[in-house]
Amino acid sequence: MKLNRIVTGIILGTLLSGTAMASSFETKARNAVLMDFDTGAYLYNKEGDKMVPPASMSKLMTVYVLFSKLKDGSLSLEDTFKVSENAWRKGGAASGGSTMFLKIGEEVKIEDLIKGILIQSGNDACIVVAENISGSEDDFVSEMEKYANKLGLKHSSFANATGLPHPDHRMSAEDLATLARHLIKDFPEYYPIFSIKEFTHNNIKQGNRNPLLYTMSDADGLKTGHTEEAGYSLTASAKRGDRRLIEVMTGMSSNKERSDEAERLMSWGFREFKNYEVLTAGQKVATAPVWAGQEESVDLVVGETVVRTLRKNKLSKIKMTAVYDKPIKAPIAKGEPVGVVKIDIPGQPTFEVPLLAANQVLKQGFFGRIGKNIKYLLTGAH
Repeated sequence: MKLNRIVTGIILGTLLSGTAMASSFETKARNAVLMDFDTGAYLYNKEGDKMVPPASMSKLMTVYVLFSKLKDGSLSLEDTFKVSENAWRKGGAASGGSTMFLKIGEEVKIEDLIKGILIQSGNDACIVVAENISGSEDDFVSEMEKYANKLGLKHSSFANATGLPHPDHRMSAEDLATLARHLIKDFPEYYPIFSIKEFTHNNIKQGNRNPLLYTMSDADGLKTGHTEEAGYSLTASAKRGDRRLIEVMTGMSSNKERSDEAERLMSWGFREFKNYEVLTAGQKVATAPVWAGQEESVDLVVGETVVRTLRKNKLSKIKMTAVYDKPIKAPIAKGEPVGVVKIDIPGQPTFEVPLLAANQVLKQGFFGRIGKNIKYLLTGAH
């Protein structure tokens, strides 16, 4: 039996799409990305893979390590860490950076240290966490690198737990967005801490520096950053209805510019893009003839739901192409992969989804196969 590779073009007449990366948006940020949380698609990307000083945004990596220890049970929120003189000296008020105003020898609950890092951006709190988990900040940096590799962060290198200026301390906007996505997805029990607007420790109350918490009702995280080299920067997330977006912006000239640009990019993303269900698990895509089977044909379905983030105001048809061998030789098991459907969205890479047999097709008996062969030899018809 000769098998013919068949390509069947299918047009989704009712589902229209645009290219997610096409953009007319302009920003003053030096680097910027906007990511859809569910699909991981970048709706906007301005030099997002460039390694830049992350400033305090890299504290997200510090808390990721800490959250991981809490989740695996090796630590609890009620455990306490002791403040060393080194942490007080390098990260305290005398250092000139953001601080939780910890005291030497103080025993601090992990829960409070987390709030000190995320709300107050305390450098001293980061060093306390690093020293108590790994023995020293340098050894903790190795932990940060290990987790970064595990998360697939390709453009990050760490030199400290705080984000204080260092020539070897760098992250990309894309990596920060990926890290933020993991923090939200991997630790839903701790994520609400990011949206707390103020925290008091040692009778000193400080407010959350994330400007979107005060200007956008649907914003709920994550972390600001600022040094002279990095400029005013922000990693932020907001959820509107069932959609969540994550943005990272670096290199802005002032706190006001950071606030304005961040809100503008986030609002643009919600307004201009939407998640479309391109295919639904179990959806029939094609019907294929069967060779030597008790059934003449078998329906081909997709085994997974495919969702893509697409531009709403530049719509064009999605093209789907079913590719499989014709005819398919029996026996065929239900759910057996028998081909692929190629999905082409203008401006995005073509991708494939497996095509599965919708039902079982048993092999025909001996005499039935003889009859089929004779019919094929005489008429060429299947």
